[in-house]
Amino acid sequence: MEKRLSLLGATGSIGIQALDVAEKLHWPVTAMAAGSRVLPFEEQIRKFSPRVVAMADENAAADLKVRIADLPVKVTAGTEGLCEVASVANADMVLNSVMGVAGFLPTLAAVEAGHDVALANKETLVAGGAVVTDACQKHGVKLLPVDSEHSAIFQCLQGCPPHGKAKKLILTCSGGPFFGKTKADLEAVTLEQALAHPNWSMGLKITVDSATMMNKGLELIEAKWLFDMDPDDIDIIIHRESIVHSLVEYEDNSVIAQLGVPDMRIPIQYALTWPERVPSPVKPLSLAEAGKLTFFAPDHETFPAINLCREAIKRGGLYPAAVSGANEQAVALFAAGKLPFAAITPLVARILEHPWGAADSAEAVLQADRDSRQLLLELAGERV
Repeated sequence: MEKRLSLLGATGSIGIQALDVAEKLHWPVTAMAAGSRVLPFEEQIRKFSPRVVAMADENAAADLKVRIADLPVKVTAGTEGLCEVASVANADMVLNSVMGVAGFLPTLAAVEAGHDVALANKETLVAGGAVVTDACQKHGVKLLPVDSEHSAIFQCLQGCPPHGKAKKLILTCSGGPFFGKTKADLEAVTLEQALAHPNWSMGLKITVDSATMMNKGLELIEAKWLFDMDPDDIDIIIHRESIVHSLVEYEDNSVIAQLGVPDMRIPIQYALTWPERVPSPVKPLSLAEAGKLTFFAPDHETFPAINLCREAIKRGGLYPAAVSGANEQAVALFAAGKLPFAAITPLVARILEHPWGAADSAEAVLQADRDSRQLLLELAGERV
C-alpha cells in the first residue's frame, strides 16, 4: 500500500505530524514545500531526501539553495514553486497543509496533474469550492479531508450504503479559549490569550480563528463542498472535550459519531491510507479516563462568525472567498497589534455589504481575495 507523498506546508503543525505519520508508514516523501522557515526545512530535507522542494518566500528559497547545495535536490520558489511540488510526476498523493488562500493554486495544480489530494487547507474550498470540485470531477481525482471534523464526517459516512442519505452533518467545536465569555469580556483580549487553545496545538491563524469561532464557520463552508450538503443541513455543536470529532444524522434519525483522542495524526493517517486502516502512533481512547462528554449550543450573539459564514455560502459566488480573504487580513492585523480581537468579526461582516460576482474561475477567486483584503484594510483604517 506504499504511496509516494508530496507535502506542502512541511514546517507547520500539520506538516510536521504528517512527516511523522509518513515515517512510521515507511512512505517516501518525493517533494516538499514550506513557507519561510529555512533551518527546520533544511533538517526535514536532509532526513526525508525529496528530489524537489519549494519555499513560498523567494529569499528563503535562495538561502536554502546555498545550504543544501551538496544535495541532489531541485529548489524552486514562490507560487510557481509550490505548484511544481504539488504537480510533481512521481507522487501518488499530495497533502496540502499550506496556510490560507496561498494553498488554492497548489491544490488546483495537484488536481490537474491527476493527484489525489489530502486537504488540510480549508481556504481551497472556502474560497474556490466550485472551481476545485469541478476540476476534481474533470480529472477524476479525490479530495480526502484532513481537518479532524471533516475527517470524522467522512469516516461516519463510510457506514452509509451507496443509496443511503445523510440528513444532517454535525460539526463539533471545542469552543476555543473564550467559551462562556460575553462580548464585554472579549474587548481587551490579547494575542497570547487568543492563542491559548484548550485542546489543540495549531498555527497562529487557525488558533485565532478558533477563538473567534470563524474557524467553525469556514469549516461549515468547506463541508458544503466536500459532502455536497445544503448549508442549512450542517449544524455546529460545542463539545469541550474534543473527543467526539463530528457526527452524521441519517434519515432514520440514527446518529453515527467518530471519537478519538485530540491528535491530528489520526485524520492525517486516515486521509493517506483510506480506504484502509493501519496501526496508528496515537494512544487509544479511554472513555473511562475521559469521564464525561459535554455538549452546548453555540453562543451566536457573542460569536457571530458561524452565521456570517453561513450567510456567505448561502449567497454563493465570491462571497465566501471575500469573507475568507478579509478574515485572513483581519487576523494578520490583530496579530500585529493593529486591530482589537473584538473587531475582527464585525469588520469581516461588513464585507457582505459589498457586491461580489460569480466564482467562475481561479482568477476571479484570487481577485476577490485581493479585493476583500484591501477593503478590510480600508474599513480597519476607518476605525482609527
